Amino acid sequence: MPEEENFCKKMSKATRGIHAISDALVNAKLAFGFLDDSVWADGLLVFYEVFRYLEGAMIRLRNTKIGLLPLSELQRTEAFERDLDHYLGKGWRKNYSPRDSVTKYLMRLREVEDTDPTLLMAYIYHLYMGLLSGGIILRKKRQIVQKISPFKAQPSNDGNNVTDFGQNSIFQLKRELRESMNRIAETLDEDTKNKLIEESKIVFELNNEIIKSVQTGSHVFEKIFYFIGPVLLVLFVLIIVLNILYKYIIR
Repeated sequence: MPEEENFCKKMSKATRGIHAISDALVNAKLAFGFLDDSVWADGLLVFYEVFRYLEGAMIRLRNTKIGLLPLSELQRTEAFERDLDHYLGKGWRKNYSPRDSVTKYLMRLREVEDTDPTLLMAYIYHLYMGLLSGGIILRKKRQIVQKISPFKAQPSNDGNNVTDFGQNSIFQLKRELRESMNRIAETLDEDTKNKLIEESKIVFELNNEIIKSVQTGSHVFEKIFYFIGPVLLVLFVLIIVLNILYKYIIR
């Protein structure tokens, strides 16, 4: 008999479609942040309140099943704040208020905590797993682009606290989170597990809404054009030369 799927695999399968849309949005939006710190900072800002709320909820619910998740090494609120201080300046909180899509997200989190707090595990699992997977990949891509970009004199680790887990193994952190979620699921009834799977879909829907709100200014396109313009010019000249060679010499 085939081995039964564990709960995390079931969640992954159920959210595959909406998750793919979310990944595409993140890559499309935050790719602009590879060259523009303001776009990268806006991407951090939309998720800051979500992680801050979840980490507050983890404390409030530490005596429930949520307390069984291995979250001590995953706390990110202070890391978000250090990165936002770096990009926006230490006074950014003075005139800051969450945008509508973030407020909607927070309202859903409060509703879930008030009515069925176990379902917050869907948010915790997917958001932290996303940070440990896609978040790390985006940071590495950004660092590679900055190394070859004329707009960044020298790549720096400053502003990368959110995806810096110190000496901890990313592979190990992901495995512990996955295994803990599966162990908790074994203690839940089928109705609760089904609710967690359905809530997982809402996680990605809400993620998509806040990602769509990330600002990508027109000056980003100017930078990209400035960066690739010389390459395009060389290619254009090369094509003309090859055409001349073909027309008057080779043929």
